[in-house]
Amino acid sequence: MQTSIAAPLGGASGWVLLLALMAGVLPVGAAPVDFTLPDLDGAQVRLSDYRGKWVLVNYWATWCPPCLEEIPELELFHARHKDHDAVVLGVNLEDIGLARLRAFVDEQFIDYPILRGGPRGGSELGSVPGMPTSYLVSPAGEVVARQVGALTAKLVEDFIAGYPAAPP
Repeated sequence: MQTSIAAPLGGASGWVLLLALMAGVLPVGAAPVDFTLPDLDGAQVRLSDYRGKWVLVNYWATWCPPCLEEIPELELFHARHKDHDAVVLGVNLEDIGLARLRAFVDEQFIDYPILRGGPRGGSELGSVPGMPTSYLVSPAGEVVARQVGALTAKLVEDFIAGYPAAPP
């Protein structure tokens, strides 16, 4: 079952975790998802390389104000979890030169992996109706949530903490 991580507009302290079912978007027990995209050094990165960890796949662009606002939160979440149980993968969805994108990543002090997706209306994980759009992939490789709009580290952490554990 796929849910949405949603939050009302407002400051970081006003974020609330809401779980809303997205009927018909993804069948229960869906097969694990995978994709391969190049990083900023040209290396091919596969989503399945992170199997066993939660993966927050964030679709974004440099010109998107809400994307820029959430970068510090994505950095915070990635820094807290990358060595343990979760990572962030940023997928840039614009037609931008590699040198310009690298400079932007350096200026913003982005430490999580940035992949080049190029301009398109969707993704391997589902639709991208607006930016930023984030998909949360479980350690088993299944898409379990989607958020259209900015999110916070706490919002993602609370969702993961409340997500039902797989049966033994």
